Amino acid sequence: MSKKDYYEVLGVSKDASESDIKLAFRRLAKKYHPDVSKEPDAAEKFKEAQEAYAVLSDPDRRAKYDKYGHQAFDQNGGMGGFSSQGFDFSDFDFGSIFEDLFGGSFGTRSSRRRETKGNDSLITMKLDFEEAVLGCKKDIEITTTEKCDSCGGTGGFGEKTCDLCHGSGTITSEQRTIFGSFLTKTTCTKCNGKGKTYDKVCSSCRGKGNKRVVKDITVTVPEGVQTGNRIRLSEMGEPSKNGGRNGDLYIEFYVKDHKYYEREDNDLYVTLPITLTEAVLGCKKDVKLPKGIITLSVPEGSETGDKHRIKGKGIKDPNYNVYGDLYIIIKVVIPRKLNSKQKKLFQELEKTDLTTDEISKYNKFIKL
Repeated sequence: MSKKDYYEVLGVSKDASESDIKLAFRRLAKKYHPDVSKEPDAAEKFKEAQEAYAVLSDPDRRAKYDKYGHQAFDQNGGMGGFSSQGFDFSDFDFGSIFEDLFGGSFGTRSSRRRETKGNDSLITMKLDFEEAVLGCKKDIEITTTEKCDSCGGTGGFGEKTCDLCHGSGTITSEQRTIFGSFLTKTTCTKCNGKGKTYDKVCSSCRGKGNKRVVKDITVTVPEGVQTGNRIRLSEMGEPSKNGGRNGDLYIEFYVKDHKYYEREDNDLYVTLPITLTEAVLGCKKDVKLPKGIITLSVPEGSETGDKHRIKGKGIKDPNYNVYGDLYIIIKVVIPRKLNSKQKKLFQELEKTDLTTDEISKYNKFIKL
């Protein structure tokens, strides 16, 4: 009986990539593996899939198959590497595929439980505008995990070899398939993969080797952070479930608004209120910045919205040693109430001709 085309067996095209072929075999192996499938022809389909994968996943074998077809592996074809009784899997390792699909480890490879990192944590820190722009140090309280000081992190006293796994940290069991038996190694449930137990469990940490503690830490806030920026504190997050490193703690910043300052990227905008006479006559004004004071020369005839740019006097980029620009925005404040002397001065001023070109043009417009 003629064999099916290997590409057809896996359900892939002839130009399929290695990852496509591997993914197709995983799908079929999971569906037809004799230990999990209830279909009557599952064993045969599983065998077909294995044979197809063993050929198409190997570049040399695949090239021979593409050129000669199944005859490339027939004993009469002279290519070798296969038995006269059919396909020979003796030189091909399916262990990593089966391990991914069904868990455990095959053959003699070690399977002590790997220590996994704990989950990361996230907290929000509120900052005043100046704290964010200038950088600062903030004290916060966190809950973290530290090595138990009572047992030194061992989890107990009177160390001895685990009598269940005999110090290996794993339990070996046999998994039977139509192609033979595989040895599956799983983490020992008595010692949790450590290979050792203790005469007395530490009462302080209850055998875990670490314990939760509440502690105060000082966080250094970089200069120039803004809302949404984060910093990472290594191993300050959630504890590992099996003795690995703690996760990391991320601190996300929220910066409060300011009455006079605004920020756009790394540029700083400052609103400078001035009087009507200062706007008309011009003046020199001290401008307070988060980092010191500068003096601005306000020209005669300034208006609300006038913008003065000073390069390099903005906010530091938290990631690079560069600064944005400073923009000072003029706001002319019109007095709401005048005393009698002030009113008289304005009335005297009104008698003079204060008409500007802009006003003259508008007066002509309304007369049209």
